Amino acid sequence: MSTEYEQLREVDKYDAQCPSCAAPIQFNPATGNLSCAYCGYEEHIPEPEKDEDRIAQEISLESATNRKNFDWGTEKKVVICDACAAESVYDALELANVCPYCGSNHVMESSAENSLAPNGICPFEVTSTQADDYFKRWIKGRWFMPNNAKKTAKADAFKGVYLPFWTFDSKTASRYQAQYGINYTTTDKDGKTEVHTRYYPTSGFYQEFIDDELVCATNRHNTSMLQAVAPFDTNNSRAYSKEYLSGYIAERYSIGLEEGWKEAQASMHNHLSSQIEWQIRTQHNADSVRGLHFSTVHSDVTFKYVMLPVWLSSFRYNDKVFQFMVNGQTGKVAGQTPISIIKVTLAIIATILIVAILYFFFGEQ
Repeated sequence: MSTEYEQLREVDKYDAQCPSCAAPIQFNPATGNLSCAYCGYEEHIPEPEKDEDRIAQEISLESATNRKNFDWGTEKKVVICDACAAESVYDALELANVCPYCGSNHVMESSAENSLAPNGICPFEVTSTQADDYFKRWIKGRWFMPNNAKKTAKADAFKGVYLPFWTFDSKTASRYQAQYGINYTTTDKDGKTEVHTRYYPTSGFYQEFIDDELVCATNRHNTSMLQAVAPFDTNNSRAYSKEYLSGYIAERYSIGLEEGWKEAQASMHNHLSSQIEWQIRTQHNADSVRGLHFSTVHSDVTFKYVMLPVWLSSFRYNDKVFQFMVNGQTGKVAGQTPISIIKVTLAIIATILIVAILYFFFGEQ
């Protein structure tokens, strides 16, 4: 037997089927229920009895044992469909997918050996139809896109995907040193004024609780697009339930907890830098800050492993494919578009003309 097939294995799975007609049912963002597109059957997803069990709970980072990255792409698994008995080979990254032969839902085990299972999920709130509407509005607003592309662009079939993210909470305490600047003006003998800055040393202490610092736990998707469709509301993420995955693709994490925490600290550092600078400016009524250095202590760090919803699709223009993404909570769109060289050139010429006119009338004053 080849090495490839030695890596394959069947896994336990959850197939959501309609009890009325046995067709696949899936989570419907419009109703918040499991729905059957064939007979109209609706099934309510049960809520936990206790309020604290309904939302994703914070987990102590210190107590987490499974912290490493995973190269799931080298592992495969075989799923035998309960509905049609077909065998499908999946990447081990996948938590959920749809049988390519009969359309049945496959929701696999949420964790593997030495890995973590999701403890939170933000279900889709935007339907595929609404995602298409948001796409059409977005396309109309692309100024530098060729007019013909705007008229003809149509989204291919939307794929609903749950992507893995880490969120981190941390109490931060930072000690800093810097120089703040106060501007003053001098006038020479010809009456011309010049702005100067005097700098003074300062030091201090800054505290802030940072809530739900978000880190994408997969590198298989366009990072700039994901950043562009942000933010996601993770504060009220629900406790993970496999029913929400029915009818969608879902990925497990490849960027582990330890690497995720490093990325979160770097992002927190940038945020704290701007906040400390703002504090210095406010305290001293300063015009500028330079030479800021600070060190931060993190305490009571907690995390969540949550699944966040996006719609993925693309459109074709002049034999090229342009991908885009829609936030499954808010409908915010980001993506790639063709660029009209003529429109860009005209915009540059118009800008040069405006600058020249302004200089002509006001530059010599």
